[in-house]
Parts: sequence; C-alpha cells; structure tokens
Amino acid sequence: MGKLFGTDGVRGIINRELTPELVLRLGKAIGTYFGKGSRILMGRDVRSGGDLISRAVASGLLSVGVKVFDGGMAPTPAVQYATKTLGYDGAVIVTASHNPPEYNGIKVVSRDGVEIPRQEEEKVEELFFGERFNSVDWTEAYGEVKREDRVIETYVSGILSHIDVERVRKKGYRVLIDPANSVGALTSPLVAKALGAKVYTLNGHLDPHFPARLPEPTFDSLGETSKVAKSLGVDLGVAHDGDADRAIFIDDRGEVHWGDRSGTLLSYWSSVKNPDLPKRVFTAVSSSSLVEEYLSKFGVDVVWMKVGSVDIARRLYEEKGVAGFEENGGFMYPPHQYVRDGAMSMALMMELMATENAKLSELFDRLPKYYLVKTKVPLKGDVSAVYENVEKAFAGSAKKVIKIDGVKMIFDDYWILVRKSGTEPIIRVFVEAKDREKANRIAQEVVSLAGGSK
Repeated sequence: MGKLFGTDGVRGIINRELTPELVLRLGKAIGTYFGKGSRILMGRDVRSGGDLISRAVASGLLSVGVKVFDGGMAPTPAVQYATKTLGYDGAVIVTASHNPPEYNGIKVVSRDGVEIPRQEEEKVEELFFGERFNSVDWTEAYGEVKREDRVIETYVSGILSHIDVERVRKKGYRVLIDPANSVGALTSPLVAKALGAKVYTLNGHLDPHFPARLPEPTFDSLGETSKVAKSLGVDLGVAHDGDADRAIFIDDRGEVHWGDRSGTLLSYWSSVKNPDLPKRVFTAVSSSSLVEEYLSKFGVDVVWMKVGSVDIARRLYEEKGVAGFEENGGFMYPPHQYVRDGAMSMALMMELMATENAKLSELFDRLPKYYLVKTKVPLKGDVSAVYENVEKAFAGSAKKVIKIDGVKMIFDDYWILVRKSGTEPIIRVFVEAKDREKANRIAQEVVSLAGGSK
C-alpha cells in the first residue's frame, strides 16, 4: 500500500502531486471513513489551489453521501475549535501550513477537533488505495454545500473565555502581528484588540503567493518583522505560519525566540492557571534542554516525543497534562483545545505579562541561556546513510543517543538532532549549545555530513 499522510496531513505541489483527480478520490475515501450522513466542516487558508482543492474534496464527500458545510477561509485552529463546539462529526482543512507557496495539503480532523490518529490515517489510506468507496443513490447524494458563518466568531470568543480580559486590557499593550499574508490576519488582530491592545499589522493583506516572507516563521524569514517591531517599540510581536496554528514571539528588544522558549513559559503559566491538571508537558525531541531545566523548578515533568503535532496532541489528549508544544511555535493549551493554536498562544502570553507585570524580554530572560542553530539540507538519496554518517562522526563522545525520530545525540554541553522532514524532501538539522560559536561550528560540521553546505 502507498503512503499519503506525512507528519501532519497530506501535502504536495499543487497540480503536480496534489491533483484534482487525487483530491477527488481522497475526498471519497475521507467521506467513506466518516460514513453516510456525517456532517463535515471544511475550511482553508489563503494558498493557491485552495478553491480548486476544496471543491474537489467537497465533490468527493458529497458523492458518498456526506453533508458538507463550508467555513471559508480561517485559521486551522479556528476550524478545529468550531468542529468540536458546533457539533460537527469531523472536518477537512485545506492547508499546507508552513510549506513553500507551491504546496497545498489536506488535514483530516475528528469530532473532538484534533487531527485523526495515525491508525485512523491508515484506514483512510486503505480506502483510498483500495478504492473501496461508498456509493449512494442519487436521492442520497446531498447536492448542496451549505455555509457555516460562525467559525471565526466562535473561535475568538472561545479564546477570550480563558483569559482575564480586564487585567490585560488595563495594560494597553502595543502589539505587532505578522500573519504572513494569510488567515491569521482574520483572527489574531481581533483577539489582540479585544484585549485592549494597540495593534499594528505587518503583511496583513491576503495573498496566496506569500510575497513578503515565506510562510514558515524562522529567524531568517523574520528579520524584517523583527526590525519593524523594534522600530515601533511594541511590547510584543507575533508571527504566524500559513494557517496560524503557530506563534513565534518577538520581544520588546526586537529579539526573535524559538517556540520551545515560549512554550516553556506558557507551560509554566498553564500549570499556574490550571493546578488540577497533571504537571507534565509533552514536547518533541527537537526542543531545547532548557525545557526540562526550567520546568523542573515548578514540579512539571517533561515527556519527550517524536516530532509531529498529531502525535503530541493525541498523547496530550489521552494522558492529560498542562501543555504540549514544539520548537516551531506550535503550543497546545488543553482547557481551550488539544491542538496548536497561534492566537491562543498570543493571548496567554499577554495574560502572563500582565499578571506578572513583566516585559516580554524579562520573561524570556528567566530561562537558561542556550543557543540553537536550526537549518535544513536537501535530501539526496537514502536518509539512513545520513543518520549513519552523523552517528559515526560523533558517537565517540556522546553520552546518550535517542532514535525516537531521526538521530539525537546528547553530549556534556551540547546536543545535535538530524531528522527527515515529514512534509518536505529535506533533512532538518538542529544543534544547541551554551556557547554560540560552538553551536555554529558544530552545525556546519553536521550540515556537511548531511550532504549540504552552510
């Protein structure tokens, strides 16, 4: 059997890998999986091919007797929240999240608002490749896609219900929001304004070509955003990815912070706000050593997992905890929903700042100092050979080798991680050390071993 689902959904280049023919069949498989008469919510981000793919999916769903409701353009977490709160049986979201502009994709969501588990993805794939689709009589092929206009309003209200709005409003924060010309522009400014903020929006008009920056918020892509945040003198900067389920923060000094740093602070805050939740967080092996070092002070345990928000979300849902997160800026706040949520992360960070009467830079200064180098290398051939090369080169001094996801090697004062991306044909390289120069030097060595140059 072939493979459709990657780390987070089905993704491919528009009209080359992700064709209308494939998407139609996938829609039939998804509809068969949910069953005749199911009520399925659809939503999408701003990407090219979004309307094409949405219509093809909808056609497939309708052809097997599923009722389809179109929520329009909205962040992925908004569609997920609406799915569980408005009583849908599931959702299909057309997005490729952080991928380059030529990509689009499809996420399949359960009635609880979380992406379907891996074993359920396999069931959809079996239906797809076996072409074992439901077939309904013309009298049962629901021919009309109905509108669902409550998605954004429901989502914004849901976020605010978890925040001490008046406490935050009194601060009158100045906030810069960079939604990467995508759907975060439809919600995050509304949330920030409701929290009394003076809102500045950069790259706020919708554009499927992402003209200002790539949709993945990284140190490299956020250089201009950082400069603008510093020049405006804002209290907080927030940068989203293409479907706004991530939030990368920029502090009042204009410094960009990886998501495991913000995730650590927000996990602490969640443990304070929710003392009855089990004191543990779930995070990926790509996250910093500072997570454990800082959260242990507050009695919060860390569960290390393979990269992939679906796996983290499902584990968090099943075993419970105060949070789940990834270094890419995805943070999950269980009282709201068990999925990554960029606007919820922003609101929580504003509440933490207001409650502890601290600047964002002061909050980040509380964390242990580590330096992370994060880069990528095109995958050329067998990924196992890359893993073997790296392991051989560094095995002599490694204290611990973890193979949950790729190869992570831990040393006395640094660690490295090499793993194949689940969404693109690339090798991701992470190196973290307490010395910046050392981190950069080792990263260059690892990149060379992985088949690239830096």
